[in-house]
Amino acid sequence: MPDLFDIDAIFFTVWGYGMSYLEFFGVVSGGVAVWLSARGNVWSWIIGAVSVVLFFFLFFQIQLYPDMFLQVFFLITNIQGWYQWTHPKPGEENAQSELRISRIPTGQLMLWTSICLLATAVLGTFALNLHTWFPVLFSQPSAFPYVDSFTTVMSIAATFLMIEKRVECWYVWLLIDSILTYIYFMKGVKLVSAEYFLFCFVALYGAWNWTRQYRENSVQTT
Repeated sequence: MPDLFDIDAIFFTVWGYGMSYLEFFGVVSGGVAVWLSARGNVWSWIIGAVSVVLFFFLFFQIQLYPDMFLQVFFLITNIQGWYQWTHPKPGEENAQSELRISRIPTGQLMLWTSICLLATAVLGTFALNLHTWFPVLFSQPSAFPYVDSFTTVMSIAATFLMIEKRVECWYVWLLIDSILTYIYFMKGVKLVSAEYFLFCFVALYGAWNWTRQYRENSVQTT
């Protein structure tokens, strides 16, 4: 029986590219989760939890360490997101008794931006030196330490915005997905790269759909 968590365990080959079980099922579950998020469906958090476990093992094996650590965070926030969407505070629920969509105040947006830039510098320096400080655990240097750290930090910010059902989360995801499309292609995980390219269009749809729902909710509450 193949090791489903080994990137060298090939599920099938297409156009000369060996597709591992790990990459295939990680991509499929992740794609379904993102599409459900754009639809505002609470099941996105449950399916997303499956995806992040698979990607944890994938990123470790291709030396994208900030992305690997990010999956631990994602697992926790998938649980938090599911709970917060299904248990809104009084006055924050929509017609389905779930958390309604909102927008982030300008002041909070500026604060988030400043924190993310500072965190990128700190995490990038940490990722750059991981193989020096912990050679037993990390035998290879981190690939794209600062760029990867930027997408990691911004992914954290976007996730918190999504947990709160803020429209702006989709614009952040669009930026992240554009960068990761290139990074994953350069690292040779081409299906993951293709998935993130498609995620760019899902992010555009999510921004449009959530904005539409936000305006409809605003009309109903006035």
